Amino acid sequence: MQTIYAIIPAAGVGSRMQADKPKQYLTLQGKTILEHTAALFLQRDDIKQVIIAVSADDPYFDSLSFASHPKVVRVAGGKERADTVLSALQYIDAQEDGECWAMVHDAARPCLQQVDIDKLKEGVSGHPVGGILAAPVRDTMKRGNAQANIDSTVDRDNLWHALTPQLFPLQSLKESLEKALSEGYQVTDEASALEFVGQAPALIAGRADNIKITRPEDLALAQFYLMNATSNQQ
Repeated sequence: MQTIYAIIPAAGVGSRMQADKPKQYLTLQGKTILEHTAALFLQRDDIKQVIIAVSADDPYFDSLSFASHPKVVRVAGGKERADTVLSALQYIDAQEDGECWAMVHDAARPCLQQVDIDKLKEGVSGHPVGGILAAPVRDTMKRGNAQANIDSTVDRDNLWHALTPQLFPLQSLKESLEKALSEGYQVTDEASALEFVGQAPALIAGRADNIKITRPEDLALAQFYLMNATSNQQ
């Protein structure tokens, strides 16, 4: 596989956390969530740079432990996640002459394990589109109506929870995002931009403990997973 850049979109405000700062700057085990997440990629020799996209007026980033790390690049994010990722892709495109890959990972997923990054790389090797980590749906799925009542039960066969990282050739992801945004399509993750242009990314089964911290109760669960991962490494 060619050169890989990691992209961490971190320009969101995380309003559902009901905190006094964006959720990526809340702390777990003495470090911010963003520091935990960035460390996952900074330790890898197969990642050339870690591009972190934050809001232009972000007051927290410069005080982080990795802010001056030689592999870290800060770029300005956009209004929506897709705009933020596209900003990072445009930066890489201006720096990189050859073909390369973009591995996009949520800032609020600090519990990702290295084995899943390896599994993702292996899973997309030779795939014509790229792919994402995902988890098969286990629970019974219900479709609701406007009154918040059950409309129907959805067949969960072949249903997956989309996770990150998501790994695609830089040019195809950049061009797909540009097209989707120009046509007003709501991009919910990087794979959806590829789907919009008719591509079918690979699904690579990942660990269920790769949770996204979204609500206050997620912090305790992430703390547990991080402590468990630390103890397993000792």
